[in-house]
Amino acid sequence: MATTTMPTSMQNVDREKIYMWINELTNPDTRENALFELSKKREVVPDLAPMLWHSFGTIAALLQDIVSIYPAVSPPTLTAQQSNRVCNALALLQCVASHQETRSAFLQAHIPLFLYPFLHTVSKTRPFEYLRLTSLGVIGALVKTDEQEVINFLLTTEIIPLCLRIMESGSELSKTVATFILQKILLDETGLAYICQTYERFSHVAMILGKMVLSLAKEQSARLLKHVVRCYLRLSDNPRAREALRQCLPDQLRDNTFAACLKDDKSTKQWMAQLLKNIETASNIGVDPRLANLPQMPQP
Repeated sequence: MATTTMPTSMQNVDREKIYMWINELTNPDTRENALFELSKKREVVPDLAPMLWHSFGTIAALLQDIVSIYPAVSPPTLTAQQSNRVCNALALLQCVASHQETRSAFLQAHIPLFLYPFLHTVSKTRPFEYLRLTSLGVIGALVKTDEQEVINFLLTTEIIPLCLRIMESGSELSKTVATFILQKILLDETGLAYICQTYERFSHVAMILGKMVLSLAKEQSARLLKHVVRCYLRLSDNPRAREALRQCLPDQLRDNTFAACLKDDKSTKQWMAQLLKNIETASNIGVDPRLANLPQMPQP
């Protein structure tokens, strides 16, 4: 009889130890080690999220660790040890956010809001950058699911301006995750309509994307450029935004600035071609005059 072989990673998981570490999360004296051990196992324990969510006091303990470092955020005094510990807690929350069984309850409890103070930070030190990136990872895990409930929730929060600020001034990796989140919001019909609903929202998004293109022209990143182009392409699906992009799309996306960067990236080259085609066929029907006259970004 044929036997099914479990992946090596699953064979190495001792369920009793998982239960023990979850139990230890509620004890302040054992929590740090339990966070470390569980965060390492989150990829190989498929039902870890429900175990965390439904075990008594566990989520409260994770939130307690998160809230405990708020005083270190402003003024910025966060240490590497504090950052590592909280990022382990955030990794477990990302596990909960990713799981189909726990995601809805995660949103209904408004848990993402506990992460927003970390996204507000601007310190360039490694502990803060690690904290921002891990917090973005939790939001990124939510939007990956392409669920309407997630987008509806995020649109009631300040996630778009927070992502835009990180897109403008964060590290390359943080910029990439923040732009991915914006892309996922735009790909949703409700999200696209929300951003294109007013001049202020659209112009803020267009301005930041334009600044990113200028920055990428100097220091190119195919991974980041891919998400920026996809955001522009999605904006061009909206008639008013499409007309405005005729005026404010950076020249670097119209010429060969990124030809070498995109040499082997067929999908992004196709998106770029479709974007330019959409803009060329734009009409002047129903355009807000302010959108149509949004100024061209300054050249470097």
